[in-house]
Amino acid sequence: MPGLASQRLRRPSVRVLSALGVLVLAAAACGKSSDSGSSVKIPTQKVDAKLRAMVPAALRQKGVVKVATDPSYAPMEFYAKDNKTIVGADADLGAALGQVLGVRFQFVQAGFDSIIPGLAAGKYDISMSSFSDTKEREQTVDFVTYGQAGTSLMVKKGNPLKLSPDDNSLCGKSVAVEKGTTQSDSDIPARSQKCQAAGKPAVKAVVFPDQSAANLALSSGRADGVLADQPVIVYAAAQSNDKFEVAGKAYAVDQYAVAVRKGSGQFTQALLGAMQKLIDSGTYDKILKKWDVSSIAISKPAINVAQG
Repeated sequence: MPGLASQRLRRPSVRVLSALGVLVLAAAACGKSSDSGSSVKIPTQKVDAKLRAMVPAALRQKGVVKVATDPSYAPMEFYAKDNKTIVGADADLGAALGQVLGVRFQFVQAGFDSIIPGLAAGKYDISMSSFSDTKEREQTVDFVTYGQAGTSLMVKKGNPLKLSPDDNSLCGKSVAVEKGTTQSDSDIPARSQKCQAAGKPAVKAVVFPDQSAANLALSSGRADGVLADQPVIVYAAAQSNDKFEVAGKAYAVDQYAVAVRKGSGQFTQALLGAMQKLIDSGTYDKILKKWDVSSIAISKPAINVAQG
């Protein structure tokens, strides 16, 4: 959700996942994880010749669109058990978009904070990495929306500290967040201001370079709670072997969007058209259902819709 080259709703470098081990795979935070989603079958898409013609000639000739992603944000994007294959809702949506456009979407790992600069520099063609469409980011990239999500709070089972995202109960508490996310860069500072205005201590941000590490901080006692995007928090709690739970309701809903290099013109329109085809055909709903993120569904994608 916010900040240029920093906010998403978001997450050590992906290779650090190996160092952290299978415990943190897919942000499962000590629970079992699935790298295939449910058994929902995703149909193969037919190429739309009109939309394909809107893809830049160089990409059509290569047959590949390079898609930057930070694969530590299960169930949206994360590594499968082989620690090589990128899976998740964004990966499946990307594969289907590529089929409509007649090109292959090749997902490549990138640090989240480096993605927008990488797009601007031409290192990547697009990004699908749970980006939130914000006015600040729109100065550098364009966005094609495909979902919506708010922020949620995860706590230990039973919520022993009685924490809630709806009041000042986080004041003075340690809250784990991923570096460069809306939660890190906007949410906690705003909460801390409210705490201090009420004569309470500021929230203690415990910032990690990866969402998996943030979740582990709750398990190890280094943090009292975790703030992240709702789909990620719900997934992590479900995968925690009943160690975590979601406290309160999601808030601060923003639009998830594909990030495209500024000035991509018809390519951005092609992505918009392809996303609408996936929605209209029901493939979009099948993908969201497969990864149990139907809550993010929208009926009409759009370009650059950030408010304020």
